[in-house]
Amino acid sequence: MATIHLEILIDTSPEAAWDALRDWGALDTRLAPGFVTKVRVEGRVRVVTFFNGTEVAERIVDVDDGGRRLAWTIEDGPYAHHSGSAQVFPAGASGIRFVWITDLLPDELAEPTTAMMRKGLATIKETLEAAG
Repeated sequence: MATIHLEILIDTSPEAAWDALRDWGALDTRLAPGFVTKVRVEGRVRVVTFFNGTEVAERIVDVDDGGRRLAWTIEDGPYAHHSGSAQVFPAGASGIRFVWITDLLPDELAEPTTAMMRKGLATIKETLEAAG
């Protein structure tokens, strides 16, 4: 099983970052606009369309307000297994450390998934910093 662990420093408050991350149905407007172009929520599942036309169904696994951590799994698409989480940590006087971890199978999908995650993180940083 491949594990991808990415993190980035973002100039925003932990509260603002968590509020945007936690807003499950607003991924395309509050956290990663342009990277994610459309979201449709169906109960505990959100159907996400990415900039390249890829569409996946993500099931929410856990929302941990105390730990500012969101966990999900992708139920369809190219993965035999997918487990993702994103977490917000305070960093310095006015910033955060945004951590995104994904475990997946097959291992061959690690490289393209890492590239997508890096692009997503750059969008998240830009969006959260612009929101103030």
